[in-house]
Amino acid sequence: MRLKLNLYLIFTMNIMLFLISTLFGHFAGGSIYDFKIKALDSADVIDFSCFRGKQILVVNVASKCGYTSQYEGLQRLYEQYSSQLVIVGFPCNQFLFQESGSETKIALFCKKKYGVTFPMTTKIKIKGTNKHPIYKWLTSKELNGVNDYKITWNFNKFLIDDKGKLIAHFTSSVKPYDERILQYLD
Repeated sequence: MRLKLNLYLIFTMNIMLFLISTLFGHFAGGSIYDFKIKALDSADVIDFSCFRGKQILVVNVASKCGYTSQYEGLQRLYEQYSSQLVIVGFPCNQFLFQESGSETKIALFCKKKYGVTFPMTTKIKIKGTNKHPIYKWLTSKELNGVNDYKITWNFNKFLIDDKGKLIAHFTSSVKPYDERILQYLD
């Protein structure tokens, strides 16, 4: 009798946890505001909780990619919408070694070639078993409460609203000034 009661309680608790996580996606997987990450070529830390009240565009970037010129549009977007939008670049070397330089070289390249002033993180992994936790959150419906996403190349973009909810994913071919992005900003 005691065993049946314990099994019933375990079953009931699992059902309750499932329902709570389904109804409140952020509860199950946390929030974008829970993340902190080291800044590129610096001892500084980027704390996503500091971005409350602004939209956040997360982009996996690389210096030697066919889409690298998107840095220019990203910087213009960052400047134009600075009162409501933060762009955060995540250098990644997982696609044909297109971000193989040191963090110092990456920072110099972005600043010198494109005038990048938006926050950039330390180089991370965005796929595979060593995927950074923020990308686990971005790409997993179980964690982000919205959808599962697979990143297949550099310059994928994730847009988070001003309350921390993931609202859209854009593939590499979607440029920063594409109407599909701008519709959320205007």
